[in-house]
Amino acid sequence: MNYLFVIPRTLWKIFFILNFSLGLIILYPAFYILLSKKEWFPKAFALKRLWARWIIFIPGIFIKIRNTIPSSELPHPAVYCANHASYLDIVLNYLVVPHYFVSMGKQEIDKAPLFRIFFKEMNILVDRKSNSGSHRAFLRAGEEIEKGNSVFLFPEGGISSSGKLLNFKNGAFRLAIEKQIPIVPITYLNNWKRLQNGGFFKVMGSPGICGVVVHEPISTKGMTENDLVPLRTKVREIILNELSNNNSKK
Repeated sequence: MNYLFVIPRTLWKIFFILNFSLGLIILYPAFYILLSKKEWFPKAFALKRLWARWIIFIPGIFIKIRNTIPSSELPHPAVYCANHASYLDIVLNYLVVPHYFVSMGKQEIDKAPLFRIFFKEMNILVDRKSNSGSHRAFLRAGEEIEKGNSVFLFPEGGISSSGKLLNFKNGAFRLAIEKQIPIVPITYLNNWKRLQNGGFFKVMGSPGICGVVVHEPISTKGMTENDLVPLRTKVREIILNELSNNNSKK
């Protein structure tokens, strides 16, 4: 570890957290109102997109998106799935996908002060330690798709602290196949370098550019349960290859 960078990156991360918290406190009354009625959820979503810009731009983080198709042509509804190596991933989701979607997050979020409001009704909490809890979340995600809403989740089921891609779980792919809707892989190239998960004083944190690749949608029309593993493997290889190509250029 280079100790010369400990102080500046720690100060930057403190500033990042303060900026995040200030935005949440200021916007919380508006979120509280907009999340009180389901018909207002799209407006709450639009406010979250505004907050996402606040969160990243003020600390000096910028986003560079490479779309394989125009963002206006991204399917809706669809299952969006991305690699997960930083808490920044969650924020950038709202700037990468232009239309309304429902997020799936781990049950522990329910214990977070203020932030839990977003998962009270609008988004979906998943208790990965409980089969029945995971099944309830899966059914709820299916209901959202039937309403015409996309679902965004991280198939790794956790955050990689080193940017290394973890194994994928089946949920995203089973959902896409069951509902016969496209699945859209997304690669976050270096979010973990901007805000790394792990010990506060030990891991990386700095302003800079976050690279994102939105891959071509994969149709699941005609797929069955027998196609689940091949689909999961295909999506993981797409993201893994993009990460490998990005690292080989450096």
